[in-house]
Amino acid sequence: MTEIMIAYDDVKVIFRDYLEEKKQRKTPERFAILEEIYRRSDHFDVEMLYLQMKNKNYHVSRATVYNTLDLLLESGLVVKHQFGNNVAKYERSYGYRQHDHLICGNCDKVYEFCDPRLQQITSMMGDILHFNVSGHSLTLQGKPEVDTEGNCINCGKNLA
Repeated sequence: MTEIMIAYDDVKVIFRDYLEEKKQRKTPERFAILEEIYRRSDHFDVEMLYLQMKNKNYHVSRATVYNTLDLLLESGLVVKHQFGNNVAKYERSYGYRQHDHLICGNCDKVYEFCDPRLQQITSMMGDILHFNVSGHSLTLQGKPEVDTEGNCINCGKNLA
């Protein structure tokens, strides 16, 4: 819990400064949304975040969640992904290491992985093509292996 709160204290200052710079209001709802995001370690969509806030008795509208996510994207505290379906997924980005994603084709679970060879390839391509590469995105999609009864070896769901 301490690690989460340290990260939240850091991002709270960054977000507050960003809102001041952009002359935006510093509302309790915006900071509650920020805190909720930084308490999570998974990928989430807007509806999931909205419902989680409502279930915890926060009084926020969907519009507030959408608008706050836009501000968090602009400030660099949240990253948005489009994993091939029509629902955007978000994740916190402050203090998070570069990573890539593997998406389960059955349950849409997002698995994160980091392979230093990808950074080597990125650096090499930047050198070859004379670019200062500032980031990359890699998303793999596939079907998981199943056991002899047809259950996913990752989540146990029967896929037969």
